[in-house]
Amino acid sequence: MKPINLFLLLFLQLSFGQKTIPDVIQQFNKNSVPYITVEELKGTDDVTLLDAREPEEFKVSHLDNAIYVGYKKFNAEKFLISFPNKNTPLVVYCSLGVRSENIGEKLLKLGYTNVRNLYGGIFEWKNKDNPVVNMNGEETEEVHAFSKMWGKYLLKGTKIYNKNKK
Repeated sequence: MKPINLFLLLFLQLSFGQKTIPDVIQQFNKNSVPYITVEELKGTDDVTLLDAREPEEFKVSHLDNAIYVGYKKFNAEKFLISFPNKNTPLVVYCSLGVRSENIGEKLLKLGYTNVRNLYGGIFEWKNKDNPVVNMNGEETEEVHAFSKMWGKYLLKGTKIYNKNKK
């Protein structure tokens, strides 16, 4: 298949093919990291939340008490030093659960034994009326929606696409 045709097919599939968060997860994830649902996470106290988005996304809002680990600049060496206990319960999340699966895979390869991926990410968390906080720890309705294409899966809250524009 010619590259332009492949690009067009991917664009059309992304633009019109996905209807729900489960559709996105089914298409883009390998299910290589066990999931935890929003409901399960809400019933769990003893986990370390890891935000695997970009800094500008984290700055807009994140789950309360989440630790920023990033995606493109995830630092395995720094993580190993910060979290020496490889049995620590870890829940990784991003916007929908795709990037967090990649970071979860890295954590599993580093030897962490209790890694879960938040199914549907921060979008599903917010869509189910759960709070997010800004950099000051204050509740906010704003959620970085990453892009217009991905933002359509964020059904509640205020979509932010960059720090100055809604």
